[in-house]
Amino acid sequence: MSKQLQDAYIVAASRTPIGKAPRGVFRNTRPDELLVHAIRSAVAQVPGLDTSVIEDAIVGCAIPEAEQGLNVARMGALLSGLPNTVGGVTVNRFCASGLTALAMAADRIRVGEADAMIAGGCESMSMVPMMGNKPSLSPHIFDRNEDVGIAYGMGLTAEKVAERWKVSREAQDAFAVESHRRALAAQQAGEFADEIAAYTLNERFPDLASGEVRMNNREIALDEGPRETSLEGLAKLRPVFANKGSVTAGNSSQTSDGAGALIVVSEKMLKQFNLTPLARFVSFAVRGVPPEIMGIGPKEAIPAALKAAGLKQDDIDWIELNEAFAAQALAVIGDLGLDTAKVNPLGGAIALGHPLGATGAIRASTVVHGLRRRNLKYGMVTMCVGTGMGAAGIIERL
Repeated sequence: MSKQLQDAYIVAASRTPIGKAPRGVFRNTRPDELLVHAIRSAVAQVPGLDTSVIEDAIVGCAIPEAEQGLNVARMGALLSGLPNTVGGVTVNRFCASGLTALAMAADRIRVGEADAMIAGGCESMSMVPMMGNKPSLSPHIFDRNEDVGIAYGMGLTAEKVAERWKVSREAQDAFAVESHRRALAAQQAGEFADEIAAYTLNERFPDLASGEVRMNNREIALDEGPRETSLEGLAKLRPVFANKGSVTAGNSSQTSDGAGALIVVSEKMLKQFNLTPLARFVSFAVRGVPPEIMGIGPKEAIPAALKAAGLKQDDIDWIELNEAFAAQALAVIGDLGLDTAKVNPLGGAIALGHPLGATGAIRASTVVHGLRRRNLKYGMVTMCVGTGMGAAGIIERL
């Protein structure tokens, strides 16, 4: 006998500021510490919830090794002060790791296997290199032509998308300028205040004159990446990935450090602890594309997520489309006919940063609070994923 699915409600959504890697504000801050901060901040948003009812913490991480290895989800749950009864599992779907963690947590609740879950993501691109400390690709990647794209660097796949979808260098640079413009405007307007939990850095400096170590406490409350930029300035940058290409450091996402966490519960928990839901997790979809054009992945995932939700594209009021590269974001926008006014209204990863496995959880927090602040109904988080995938999740404001 089939069992009717129950709804999964988001009752808290919090994130750290995003730091620039490898020399930004969080260069010496461990990713598990960022995760702990995000979890504690999310728990603080629901003081009426007894944390002993939380059953598991699912945390995304794209390179789960070194400082973010050893099952960072369980480490984060324990170090944040949650009861020992709360489990932890780390999941990896590269750039969609944080969004996948949220979808998995919601699914546990929807099928009735859990009533309260932590979902999140963390990544330090300052401490853990992009490919990990010992990258080792299978030599069988080169056995078939259709698999060779797995070995391509992400920038080269963006060049392939720019070439195939005819996305010009000028269009990419203009998109990047607008990302920074929107992000700076959002910061000045306080748009991120509800989602960002300010992080206090405790820094030590040697005082050579006295021979003592000085302490300095500094509060980080905003993402570090947004800056004033211009078409003229970006036009001076040279292509990074192909000699005569169009993808530059200026029209690509920033390498970053950060973490995010959400609390997802069942209707039973809402009633038991008199909680006010912020949103409902509606649907999630993943689809594969050829690895050499991985950036186009959202083009396949978005329609699938919409179909699962029983919605049309025009029903979505807010779209967080991860700007891995301007080239792929523009290709997806153009192919699907997305409304650019709805896409990344507060700027995207080109300005705000992209801490890989944390991005899905961070951008989900942006959608949850953004929908409520602007009294909108449906939001979506979507991104391309390395090795040729796209992911999309839909959230409904309540």
